[in-house]
Amino acid sequence: MRGVRGAITVEQNEKEAIWQAAKAMMQELIERNELAPEDIGAVIFSMTEDLTAAFPTAGVRQLPGFDLVPLFDARQCAIEGSLEKCIRVLVLADTGKAQRDIHHIYMGKAVALRPDIR
Repeated sequence: MRGVRGAITVEQNEKEAIWQAAKAMMQELIERNELAPEDIGAVIFSMTEDLTAAFPTAGVRQLPGFDLVPLFDARQCAIEGSLEKCIRVLVLADTGKAQRDIHHIYMGKAVALRPDIR
């Protein structure tokens, strides 16, 4: 099992924006790491406190095969000066890939969180 990280930002605190961002991040993460929903043990999302319009899991639940994947939402710590309107994810998945071969996905303004990953 490997942990795969990701983050994405949204421009607006709106349900569709949150859902679309969460889905786009998950689709990219799955594609880049050659995963299928049945490979995933659990997905943990967190959001900054300025995102209150929707749960990212509700958007991801719309993706094919995610009806049985355990999904969980949480709040990020409110740290002064941290990135705003940010959704983060930790995917726990079964894969034969070595840790160095895992592709962590950072999109939107969240690319600033991990400049070492390109």
